[in-house]
Amino acid sequence: MAHADYIAGLAKGLAVLESFDTERQRLNATLAAQRAGITRAAARRHLLTLAHLGYLESDGQYFWLAPKVLRLSGSYLASARLPRTVQPTLTRLAVQTGLSCSVVVLDGPEVIIVARSATSEQPERRLAHGLHLGSRLPAHATSTGRVLLASLDDAALEQWLRQHPLPRLTAHTVTSAQHLLSLLYGVRQQDYCLAREEHELGVHAIAVPLRNPLGHTLAALNVVCAPQRMPAEAMLRDLLPLLQEAARDLRPML
Repeated sequence: MAHADYIAGLAKGLAVLESFDTERQRLNATLAAQRAGITRAAARRHLLTLAHLGYLESDGQYFWLAPKVLRLSGSYLASARLPRTVQPTLTRLAVQTGLSCSVVVLDGPEVIIVARSATSEQPERRLAHGLHLGSRLPAHATSTGRVLLASLDDAALEQWLRQHPLPRLTAHTVTSAQHLLSLLYGVRQQDYCLAREEHELGVHAIAVPLRNPLGHTLAALNVVCAPQRMPAEAMLRDLLPLLQEAARDLRPML
């Protein structure tokens, strides 16, 4: 992009909006400035503007997200082709397995759930803050994240590892870049990933890549299960073939 085409004010406003998450649901100007990497005065102006536009609510000191922000994600879900294409397949998988299924895409150090399905008969396993459309999960510690990272070329993968830390989330989380790189090479070879309690204790997940007809990986499809319900060996035996079949069926449509 040419420098003349870059709108710095818009970029800063979006950075302030993205500063809100499950860890920091309410921000004042000082906290927003720290998280967005801008001055406190600039953060205050952006917060007040976003509140005036209806995207934030405030008590005069702290600000938090207003329901209007859902217009942004709602517009994506309504217009984007990927979620609409995969949803029938996700629904079928949830009925077949009785488990929660998701499709995610890579966004920097995280993956974002863009489509998901779970049966009403089987209470879905929830993370600390719940799983929902738009949930962001750490790529290095999730089955889908590793599938998507493994799809990067060597240069892009090495750059990703240099740029992003690998925080420990459980006692099982891989936090060594070299160890993760070795695991990702294995994911490339086997074309799936099984992650065991690395993001959350009591949660196993298995994922496969979703590719378009040209062979480019666009997203990852996974199913989540508690180990006491189905051990890892059974997931590979019973669930992996279903995921692989779903990926093959979706490929011509992606």
